[in-house]
Amino acid sequence: MDAKNKNLDKSKLPSRHVTEGPDRAPHRSYYYAMGLNAGQIHQPFVGVATCWNEAAPCNIALQRQAQAAKQGVASAGGTPREFTTITVTDGIAMGHQGMKSSLVSRDLIADSVELTMRGHCYDALVGIAGCDKSLPGMMMSMVRLNVPSVFIYGGSILPGRYKGKDVTVVDVFEAVGLHSVGKMSDDDLEELEQVACPSAGACGGQFTANTMATVSEAIGLALPYSAGAPAPYEIRDKFCEAAGEAVMNLLSLNLRPRDIVTRKALENAATVVAASGGSTNAALHLPAIAHEIGIDFDLFDVAEIFKRTPYIADMKPGGRYVAKDLFEAGGIPMMMKTLLDEGYLHGDCITVTGRTIAENLEKVEWNDQQDVVVKAATPIRPTGGVVGLKGNLAPDGAIVKVAGMKNLVFKGPARCFDSEEECFEAVKNRQYEEGEVLVIRYEGPIGGPGMREMLSTTAALYGQGMGDKVALITDGRFSGGTRGFCIGHVGPEAAVGGPIALLEDGDIIEIDANEGILAVEVSAEELEARKQRWKARELNVGSGALWKYAQTVGNARNGAVTHPGGKGEKECYADI
Repeated sequence: MDAKNKNLDKSKLPSRHVTEGPDRAPHRSYYYAMGLNAGQIHQPFVGVATCWNEAAPCNIALQRQAQAAKQGVASAGGTPREFTTITVTDGIAMGHQGMKSSLVSRDLIADSVELTMRGHCYDALVGIAGCDKSLPGMMMSMVRLNVPSVFIYGGSILPGRYKGKDVTVVDVFEAVGLHSVGKMSDDDLEELEQVACPSAGACGGQFTANTMATVSEAIGLALPYSAGAPAPYEIRDKFCEAAGEAVMNLLSLNLRPRDIVTRKALENAATVVAASGGSTNAALHLPAIAHEIGIDFDLFDVAEIFKRTPYIADMKPGGRYVAKDLFEAGGIPMMMKTLLDEGYLHGDCITVTGRTIAENLEKVEWNDQQDVVVKAATPIRPTGGVVGLKGNLAPDGAIVKVAGMKNLVFKGPARCFDSEEECFEAVKNRQYEEGEVLVIRYEGPIGGPGMREMLSTTAALYGQGMGDKVALITDGRFSGGTRGFCIGHVGPEAAVGGPIALLEDGDIIEIDANEGILAVEVSAEELEARKQRWKARELNVGSGALWKYAQTVGNARNGAVTHPGGKGEKECYADI
């Protein structure tokens, strides 16, 4: 064993099952075949998992970053073993049937990392992820396996420039709406699409990828500052190398993800989501991460934290700035420091540095020369950028992003659609009226299956100048790039007979994000009568991954999870 790791007892690590003793000679022969020497074989094995692929810019830089992480592991006396898993990239899956694969991929990512780690008995994990669902999927696998782990974000894309302004992919989605009503020419649309995404990296605003990257630091699974640096910045390699070294330190300390991801850490994570005006999808992913450990932390728990958290980061889509700007202004630690100073964070939570949040932030100083983040004592808005809703239309809750919105109350008649495609066609052809509440149902975890995001529809509304003149509710999801009065995760979903399935055109819907209300002006007796007449729909898939997902997936309130989680665990992998 490497001299740096004399304090690591291999006899207590999972990899002993594949490297130690005469019975494992066949297994060792495979490692010799790959060029390892005896010293490397008898060191701890560290899985270095990435979601590298050529599907989108979010993931294209991860292979390079994995090499740096492997160097860090090797320099600290570990043996890195690189492997990859899938991603489904929302920007390309958006607006068509491919989006049904997106949320399903989160759990498949977690499962595939688990199976690779289990099958080969790796002792620790460095997980590098770049696209929306791959971040929570990777973190879910870490707390599920509970081997020492460090999370690394692949980094955000740089902003594009169009006619003198910074732009993101969301501007292109909204341009489709402009184009549909004759407010943008073919040539201008073509120019915008060619300049909006100028580099590798995940979508640049505080959309789902950057929201969950922010979570990774606040929850304690990522090194400070590592989630902020854009993908093209060379410093990303330094963070990846440091992550490889850090995971070896965690091995020697036997400091595991479940020591780090506690109830308090989950509350810290929800706090930074609200403070940064982050994606509503965090209200799905944080309960799913908690579920892996057996911690009860559902949509209502998340919403309670959102309600008491100030909104302090002026980030797109509701604000002005992108992830690069936040990083250069002082990074996620600067935002966390002002939240800690005002009592919004638990400073005693341990992190992958081996130190607490408070210790990590001790020397972080405020930057007066920036306006990306304001101090928590003088917030942009006193309550968070994301709000939970409840009422007779959403007994199991719903979620809305209010960052950047001026009016938080809406009331109007329902116009119901039984799929995203139906609604998008109506929007594209302006077959709706100002003041209506557009309802998209049968798009939930089961009904979709897969709980699609609706960015194409919401962006088209904004492009038509109607983003603040109509509201939209769904049992599906909204993209982190969505803005406006768009309420997602309405539960119970239509497929199981939730109230959203019982709505009729013209029903008056009340939305009050100040008071957290989502209700319909229909009596309980009338809703019950409609429920008696309602008939469940046959699932629209009969085989394959989507069918399998629909058989096992739970409700959005608890994270749309697909297995019993920590409460059902018989034996933790880390202890085999």
